[in-house]
Amino acid sequence: MNVTVLGAGSWGTTVATIACRRNPTVLWARSDELAREVNEKHRNSRYLEGFELPERLQGTSDLEEAVADADVLVVGIPSHGFREVVEKAAAHIRPWVPVVSLTKGFERGSLLRMTEVIKDVLPGRPAAALTGPNIAKEIMGGFAAASVIATDDLSVAAALQGVLRRGLFRIYTNHDVVGCEVGGALKNVVAIAAGMAQGLGVGDNTRAMVITRGLAELSRLGIAMGGEPQTFAGLAGMGDLMVTCISPHSRNRFVGEQLGKGRPLDEILGDMTQVAEGVKTASLVMELAERFGGVELPICSRIEGVVTGRLSVLDAYEGLMRTAPGHEAEPG
Repeated sequence: MNVTVLGAGSWGTTVATIACRRNPTVLWARSDELAREVNEKHRNSRYLEGFELPERLQGTSDLEEAVADADVLVVGIPSHGFREVVEKAAAHIRPWVPVVSLTKGFERGSLLRMTEVIKDVLPGRPAAALTGPNIAKEIMGGFAAASVIATDDLSVAAALQGVLRRGLFRIYTNHDVVGCEVGGALKNVVAIAAGMAQGLGVGDNTRAMVITRGLAELSRLGIAMGGEPQTFAGLAGMGDLMVTCISPHSRNRFVGEQLGKGRPLDEILGDMTQVAEGVKTASLVMELAERFGGVELPICSRIEGVVTGRLSVLDAYEGLMRTAPGHEAEPG
């Protein structure tokens, strides 16, 4: 199986590294310089400093060359550029090729999930999402990890499972594409809240409260959108939420922590080499909540206020604390 991964960020490069152990794999990068570095030095110093890439992994900045012979296409492009890259690749992709999204977010304007964008641009091709608690540097370091491949057709999921799993990287299958994608997107917003708590220095009890109530929020919206409750207790829900909220490698947690310490958002994002999807997702989540019947999302609402400049970090935190708690199963 010829595998092509579009997007040479830390996670795209990691998935390409995993795939190339069993299958010929091409990694597409926007940058000619990065593609050359993958081929000549077997490194990706911009996103995975200190890790050596397999010599058999091929890099290219030519999109047509990357996708023309692909039997499996994996897309690891940030949500704001996802459609554009898939549209440019569309003319060169064979009709039957399955397409796997690595991106955890929603499309601005349409509010589509990434597998929905794939189906919109590439109708008739199987669309799947690979999601879960996957810190790229830990997987590159050889630590055990697990993920979920979610698609409507479990026979396709099983085939992709065989292509993408390796060694200590386990992949489970799941038919609940909606639940898996919603969990992966919303956990980034909750991670900003957890990071803010850490930056404010309010303690581990508070972080645990934010994470737990955040899980309730992403479950509530996910179920309203058609996801299944058990999904949010699994790898794509609680598992991904936990690692994104606590890991020092988490970009969204980092953004929240720096906000809690008083740094301006523009300055934080300007210093980062990779995208923190939760910043953009916060506003889109609130649009989705309104679209699906006015789902109450107190934490996400406060984070949306912070990243849009409507609320200060302290205002957001104090607002949450002033909310009178009811039954644990209820919002608040």
